[in-house]
Amino acid sequence: MIDIFYRENGKILVSQAETFLGGLQRENVVWIDLFAPSGEEKRATEMFLGTEIQSRAQAEEIESSSRFRETDTALFANTNFLLPGPEEYSMEAVSFTIVDNVLTTLRDVPLRSFTELQRKMVAIPRLFPNGYWVFVSILDQRVDLDADMIELLSKEIAQYSKRINQQEDINEEFLLDINQLQENTMIIRENIVDKQRLITNLMKSDKYPAELEPRFNVLQQDIASLINHSNFSFERLEYLQDTVVGLINLDQNRIMKIFTLISLLLMPPTLVASFYGMNVALPLSQLRFAWLIIIGIMVVSLGIVLYVFKRRKML
Repeated sequence: MIDIFYRENGKILVSQAETFLGGLQRENVVWIDLFAPSGEEKRATEMFLGTEIQSRAQAEEIESSSRFRETDTALFANTNFLLPGPEEYSMEAVSFTIVDNVLTTLRDVPLRSFTELQRKMVAIPRLFPNGYWVFVSILDQRVDLDADMIELLSKEIAQYSKRINQQEDINEEFLLDINQLQENTMIIRENIVDKQRLITNLMKSDKYPAELEPRFNVLQQDIASLINHSNFSFERLEYLQDTVVGLINLDQNRIMKIFTLISLLLMPPTLVASFYGMNVALPLSQLRFAWLIIIGIMVVSLGIVLYVFKRRKML
């Protein structure tokens, strides 16, 4: 699928036919969005731009040279967009190419930030004079969505903290849920740092309009604050994890204490029963009610041990 955003009579119009590019001047085109494009759509776009669009394999490379590259006529940038799932997050690579103020994006998944921006471009065309402004707006909306995800993550962490305080369902599954939250936090932070690297590399270029520098600076500040927030969330999750492990250990120690106490309490009566269970003559063994006396001795020994434990506050 291809969406071509071009200027005509002060408006931004949209075409979804790759053949339409042949009748357009490059200075009138603002943005070409390739969403899981066909071979014909990609080739028509490359012919219109006069340069090759990066493949998905190149977009997924992690080396700095692959994440951002600059030539005499074009800028190539790659970054990951985070997609929240039911339990875990996934990252999808998006490739950006800017040639003569025309932005071209290549993606394989639907993205809310793109859809919202496309509506805004048609409604308020004056805010998007060229592809660089569209590019910055995409990053701006993406950072806002990342901030929303961090906020939702913080709310989840607060709920788990409340459950710990109320000692609800503190078990192995609870610990695994916290571990999943830690993994999500690391993915979000990695995604934000990727945007930071991209903007830093872009600001080193002399191709972007100078009037965009204040917006880049604001984006850098927003990203720095999000990184700090994600670091705080991760530290908070580590604290919750340590707390849960401590509570589980306390619970296990309490169980072991109960078993140990029962063993110690039964030890004297067991010793008495062992003596009188031997096939030898022992004191009191020939009496008619010897069994009652033996039981009494066992109860008394049990009471003595219980008294000693309570006296020493071991119970």
